[in-house]
Amino acid sequence: MIRKIVITGGPCAGKTTGMSWIQKAFEAMGYLLLFLTEPATEMKTAGITPARCSSSLAYQIFQMKLQFEKEKIFESAARDIEAAEAKVLIVCDRGFLDNRAYMTDEEFDQALRVLGVTEEELLAGYDAVFHLETTAKNALIYYGAETNAVRDEDPAQAAALDDRVIAAWSKHPYFRIIENLNGFEDKMDHLVAEIAAFLGEPVPYEIRRRYLLEYPDPAVLENIPGCHREEIEQVYLRSAPEEEIRIRRRVSESGEMFYLTRKRLAGGKKRLEAEGRLTEREYGQFLSNADPQKRLIRKTRYCLAREGQYFAIDLYPFRKGLALLEVSLREEGEPVQIPPFVRALRDVTEDPRYEIAALADRGPES
Repeated sequence: MIRKIVITGGPCAGKTTGMSWIQKAFEAMGYLLLFLTEPATEMKTAGITPARCSSSLAYQIFQMKLQFEKEKIFESAARDIEAAEAKVLIVCDRGFLDNRAYMTDEEFDQALRVLGVTEEELLAGYDAVFHLETTAKNALIYYGAETNAVRDEDPAQAAALDDRVIAAWSKHPYFRIIENLNGFEDKMDHLVAEIAAFLGEPVPYEIRRRYLLEYPDPAVLENIPGCHREEIEQVYLRSAPEEEIRIRRRVSESGEMFYLTRKRLAGGKKRLEAEGRLTEREYGQFLSNADPQKRLIRKTRYCLAREGQYFAIDLYPFRKGLALLEVSLREEGEPVQIPPFVRALRDVTEDPRYEIAALADRGPES
């Protein structure tokens, strides 16, 4: 098994230390880890800087080309190693979409044309993305340049860059934000737990709250900066009673992506979840194992990050007026910061009628 993840974040977020925590935790779980270092630091240390290149865009394209070649080599090496190692984890210190935080939309489109790829292909190249919040947010006392000699952002610039990096990656379907809440060790524990949960290791990581919303105006949602729209088709497969298996087709402005998700209850609201990508052909093959007691679910999803929390707002065309908001929390008592542009009617986390699997049991789509 080969998995490839990105560790990203704002300046002075703890990525360097995070890599050592990841290595210690996952080598103990039997993983072989391959660490792909950050191209920007390599280039600037070597003397290749935006100021020395003909333009900022030229620098970003050089950096993305370096990223492309490094990832290609690491993926080939991982396939070669996999015969001897059951579990290989490629850990990228930043990825392609980090470059977008330094580019205009027009520059990013031009870079994609030069590289001959689409944004959807870049996103699909990573199984999961974990964003470490800059210490310039909520932990300013720890912000500095001690761990990176080429860091040149002041705290305000760092916080703004952190927001741009989040916006650049927020279209990825498995995107998690690791905030500055209860100290640095807690932040590292949170990172390790999130990665373990993604890999399907036995670490309960997620408490999900669900809210019934007053039906929002889709036009308002679509005009919110950083809010991304997706069309989702979700099919439940035959599974054991304590397990939920589903396949999902996501369509966004970046293209189509297909996923298989397995969830297993771990007591209370906590759950273990593992997710992997599928090809379109594999998705079609899994459809033959669809649970006949469940109907296909279609929904429009609006995704956005706000106040260190990641929200999904789902609108269901087959249930007139039904809108739900979901947010994933770390702890039972963590407060939910409901976005001001929606109105929550009530918390329906404990109401089984609003579980998506339960909605799949209900009448035919219209």
